[in-house]
Amino acid sequence: MFSAPDDPGTAARMRAAHAAACDALGVLPASPTCSGVVREAWGWRGRTLGGPVTGTHGPAWLRVAHSTVDKVGGRLWTGPEDAERLVPDSVPRPRLRRVRQWSERDDVYKAELYDRVMGVTPSPGPMLTCAPSLPTAWWSGLREALDLLSVVRTERTAVRQAYLDRAMPKYLGFLVGDPVCTTPPAWSTAHGDLHWANLVGPDIGILDWEGWGAAPAGYDAALLHAYSLAVPETARRVREELAPELDCDAGRFAELVVVTELLQSAERGDNTVLVPALKQRATEVWRAITGA
Repeated sequence: MFSAPDDPGTAARMRAAHAAACDALGVLPASPTCSGVVREAWGWRGRTLGGPVTGTHGPAWLRVAHSTVDKVGGRLWTGPEDAERLVPDSVPRPRLRRVRQWSERDDVYKAELYDRVMGVTPSPGPMLTCAPSLPTAWWSGLREALDLLSVVRTERTAVRQAYLDRAMPKYLGFLVGDPVCTTPPAWSTAHGDLHWANLVGPDIGILDWEGWGAAPAGYDAALLHAYSLAVPETARRVREELAPELDCDAGRFAELVVVTELLQSAERGDNTVLVPALKQRATEVWRAITGA
């Protein structure tokens, strides 16, 4: 999750859209916490807004996504509905129950009503800042979920080859040696945004399926590991628990892909504190690849 957008107009518009979605779907926002705080789950730069609601069928979660008319559609717009159709029920996630889409002049909104997950996320944001206490069954559940997802057949794409060809040489230029290969050893289906704010425990659950699709094999494990680097003990745990995905040629390549993406996002001001650790990890992976 992210913080509310800096632009008050965007925040007000999304809150109004969320209220309109509640009316349209016949649900009510959940009561504020005991401290009077209304729980809001914001997406990147206010593109989405979610929150707990209640209705005739019990507790639920309502998420509203926004797009302009000229950009509506694409993989992010259809991801949750595609996941509901194509991803096996055995992959633990909140089920999508109802969808409602509407337009207001140049703005398009989509409301998605989910079963509410009763677990908690290990972190309020993608990057981990303290070690989570997660049972052994959580880790085995995560491995099983990623295995099941990896073989799902889909035409969706989470990471594009054209992006790798363009971005990897640019953002991995600090590595010394032969030019970085940009062709993955293998592809598989990935969640595409597997960070700590998109996971729940103590029972494993995976949230936010808008960006799933084909990616370099090992991508999800590599992304979770990268977002753990600020907490070395958890980063080690991720490497141990997800070793089959990471400790291989495909996994090492996936780590370089993730470093590329996060170094690029750091240029926009996202997770800049991770930059030194990302470069150090890329250097370690590169040495393992090249034998240097």
